[in-house]
Amino acid sequence: MDTITSSGGMVVAPHKAAAQAGADILSEGGSALEAMIAAASTIAVVYPHMNSIGGDGFWLMSEPGKAPKVLMACGSAGSNATVETYHRAGHETVPTRGPLAALTVAGTIGGWAKAKEAAQSIGAGKIPNRVLLENAVRYAKEGITVTRSQAGLTASKFEELKDQPGFADVYLKDGKAPNEGDTLRQERLADTLEHLGAEGFDEFYRGDVGAAIAEDLERIGSPVTKKDLERFEAVFKEPLKAELSCGTIYNAPPPTQGLASLIILGLYDRLGLKPGEGFDLVHGAVEATKRAFLVRDRIVTDPNRLPESPRDFLTSEWLDKEAGEISMKRAAAWPQVQKPGDTIWMGAVDAKGVAVSFIQSTYWEFGSGCVLPKTGIIWQNRGASFSLHPDALNVLEPGRQPFHTLNPAMARLKDGRTITYGTMGGEGQPQTQAAIFIRHVLNKMPVGEAIDAPRWLLGRTWGEDTTALRLEGRFDPDLVRALERSGHEAIQISDDYSDMMGHAGMISRNARGGLEGAHDPRADGGAAVAR
Repeated sequence: MDTITSSGGMVVAPHKAAAQAGADILSEGGSALEAMIAAASTIAVVYPHMNSIGGDGFWLMSEPGKAPKVLMACGSAGSNATVETYHRAGHETVPTRGPLAALTVAGTIGGWAKAKEAAQSIGAGKIPNRVLLENAVRYAKEGITVTRSQAGLTASKFEELKDQPGFADVYLKDGKAPNEGDTLRQERLADTLEHLGAEGFDEFYRGDVGAAIAEDLERIGSPVTKKDLERFEAVFKEPLKAELSCGTIYNAPPPTQGLASLIILGLYDRLGLKPGEGFDLVHGAVEATKRAFLVRDRIVTDPNRLPESPRDFLTSEWLDKEAGEISMKRAAAWPQVQKPGDTIWMGAVDAKGVAVSFIQSTYWEFGSGCVLPKTGIIWQNRGASFSLHPDALNVLEPGRQPFHTLNPAMARLKDGRTITYGTMGGEGQPQTQAAIFIRHVLNKMPVGEAIDAPRWLLGRTWGEDTTALRLEGRFDPDLVRALERSGHEAIQISDDYSDMMGHAGMISRNARGGLEGAHDPRADGGAAVAR
């Protein structure tokens, strides 16, 4: 696929309308932070199966000459979300759909509020919120064109979603899954976005919108209360980082799996492999993934309850030792059971070099499936990642943050480039991040080719049970056989471009301000540049 170039600013997103909404803000003199608010609000309308303003979000922000920072816009379990409550309701695990799946506060709007404040602190942030949200409002009022992925996922998850409160009224057509190309309107959501644009993002938690949300959540039986909403605030934190031979990579701290993404690249870089598209690339990345996931599953939880410090696993000493234990001839055993997830990733860089790596999600496709009638908001099911077992690492407790697959990525290289990159794809996010980074940065592929190239996925995603290593159909069958001989349970799927491999994007900014970027042909998006 083509790499788009520019020097005036760029936004990449999995839907063209979102990318263009962000680019329009850059063209009006807005910063990358404001552009991302515009893109985030638009993507929540035009790609509703993947994200929502009823979900969570994470921002990794960078200004030239300053250390990157992370904005954590993720909510906690509601006051009534106790293990006892679920056991009394007859549940041994947290439900994945319905009101009891809608058990955490939605944080993404709080992130928009803090991002706008951050824009103002750097001398930007002058574009009114109503302008930032106007594309989203228009699409919600006038209607969106249902994409292939929305039609397909609504159909495949129809039985799980059709009877959830409010779902059929908004996302079905005459009680059936919509077809690709159908028009879908979200009038109540348009009203909500319009109100937030006029009155401020804080309204979502402590104003009329928040009151309406709380009433609807209580009516359907969600454990989230009005006070839970009122207490929420997104927070800035220091990102995790790891040193590679080419520069420094950054990602979000717990409760996200950003640690795993950093470990994979830290280990792969230390294997000293020659650039190329053969066995070493896939085998080395997969073996690094296995070790990263073992660490992640042992320690990543609510940041106030971490059993070990994530930074201990990002030191040169630990990475050197762990890389030395990877065999480049034999695959390590892999019995792990993975977690699904549905998300969007977007990136923005403005003409001044301010960069944003952003990710927003409802966890599974359409989240809990519950649509709140007063606001038109579909609520996330992120809390389904909690356990009801009292000895589990991520046991359910009121006020506790759930494990997040979300993790926005960024790198500052020794040659002066800043790389903003990421993907959707649940458990596949760290693996896809590694694939596109290795190919572009270490193997020197153009951005578009790095994203287009065939990818792999270790483990379960999109509701499938296999933990095998799956590879897209474009891989050479001889490579698949070589992986099998080394001990991998390798399966070559029929799709040349598979959704299960994530929808990735990347923007690279060089030391002179030149930009090159692309978004995944597996999605419905692309890159848009400032005029």
